[in-house]
Amino acid sequence: MISSCCTAQKAEKDPSGPLVTIAGPQVIIYQTKKDYSKLVPISLSDDRKTIASYPDIKDVYYNGNLAYPTPLHDGFLLDNRGITKNTAFISLTYDEYSKLAKTPTADQLIKMIIDTDPLTKMYSCGIRSLTDDIEKRLNDKIDTNDFSTFVKMK
Repeated sequence: MISSCCTAQKAEKDPSGPLVTIAGPQVIIYQTKKDYSKLVPISLSDDRKTIASYPDIKDVYYNGNLAYPTPLHDGFLLDNRGITKNTAFISLTYDEYSKLAKTPTADQLIKMIIDTDPLTKMYSCGIRSLTDDIEKRLNDKIDTNDFSTFVKMK
């Protein structure tokens, strides 16, 4: 099960045409307490006591490759998996998880959690499909410490 943050955004009203609504996966960037970039994220409930969602062993891929986050400047990572503000990381890497014979159960995964609150910063940066040259644009924003157009999630 892939979890991704999707919201609809309304375009500027054009008097010559109808109002257009655009939906799609959000660009999410984040920083963590430690380097968890190789580990599989799962989503916890708001009280962080139970698992809300987790990927199937076939769902840890993005564009045909393991869905490791893309490194950005200043320790930020570009999410390629669908993390949330309630993300936790388990002790298995994407590679190890993808090679399991079957997807672990929620009870098995809860025992594998190594950090229930690993995120230090998290921003939503717009719709992924509308962003060309995403890494360069995000790094430019990070380098100038300009997060004014992003929505702070944590």
